[in-house]
Amino acid sequence: MLNRHANSITSNRRYRAAAAALIVLPVLLIGACGKNDAKVPAERAINVQVKAVETKSLRPFIETIGSLKAFEQVVASSEIEGILRTTNVEEGAFVSKGALLATVEDRDYASELRRVEFALKQAEATLVNTKAEFGRKETLYKEELVTKQQFDDVAMRMAVADAELERSRAALAIARERYSKTRILAPMSGYISEKKISQGEYVRNGTPLYVLVQIDPMKLLFTVSEKEIGRLKINQEVQLRVDAYPEKEFRGRVSIIYPTMDERTRSLQVEARVSNPDRLLKPGLFAKVILYTAEAKDTLVVPVTSVLYEGKKLKVFVTEGEQAKERIIQVGNKYDDLLEVKDGLKSGEMLVVAGQQNLSEGAKVNVAR
Repeated sequence: MLNRHANSITSNRRYRAAAAALIVLPVLLIGACGKNDAKVPAERAINVQVKAVETKSLRPFIETIGSLKAFEQVVASSEIEGILRTTNVEEGAFVSKGALLATVEDRDYASELRRVEFALKQAEATLVNTKAEFGRKETLYKEELVTKQQFDDVAMRMAVADAELERSRAALAIARERYSKTRILAPMSGYISEKKISQGEYVRNGTPLYVLVQIDPMKLLFTVSEKEIGRLKINQEVQLRVDAYPEKEFRGRVSIIYPTMDERTRSLQVEARVSNPDRLLKPGLFAKVILYTAEAKDTLVVPVTSVLYEGKKLKVFVTEGEQAKERIIQVGNKYDDLLEVKDGLKSGEMLVVAGQQNLSEGAKVNVAR
């Protein structure tokens, strides 16, 4: 009996101890969690380099691609028919205006010229004789020693002789011109860019013989987008470079602004005249063109490498104390490794130029000295 009572008391004590343990354990766990939550690690500062935003005196410009053309290009052609007797120049040669390029066989033309010259002399002699006879008949007619019919006849023959003389003179001018065209002369000063014929070929009126080009100055043709045409003016300065001479800079001036837009590309063609005294530039070369649209002005610029691209937005970071601040910017021209900022920044602000890829708005920064 006593043993049963003792066992019952022992069981009750065990149940109470277990219940107490269950109550105390959550309290201990909550206390432990509270201690862990209280230990929040400090925010890590991001190392960056900064530079003050600068204002520089720079010239606004439009950048584009163009191509070079000869200032003038002329095809020297034959104006008569015949065998080409001589060709006097080859490709690459420089010729002055009026230089002899080629000759056409002239025997037939020389013979025709001599025949017409003889015919002219005959016409002159006939007119002289007819005029003398007219003078005699006129005197006799006044004395009524010849009939009116005889006088009218000699007057008619004198008029015909006079007309024949004029016709002979015109024929002589034509014969001389045709004979002179057996010598094909350079229509302008320039370089021979192409020889189209060979000695001994038969040529006709209009047969092309040589292509001449004038390459000092040169024409530079380029296009400007629709949004930029309001900045164009005649005589604006143009700077260009070509791959053949990457270190050399050539200069010119706008000479023609074409009157109509290209509807397909929405661009306007512009022509500039470029000095080429050393003949380094050649027709057909592509050129990287910078068209200066105004005089130098104060321009806010930042390094190109400091700008971050986020979709269509461009942004940079500046520092205020130990915090990074995001700035959305609007940009303009690119000047080598600098980019014009039209809006979003102020001169003197401390711009993050290294480490900005790791930043976000309000991030803590450590500026490297």
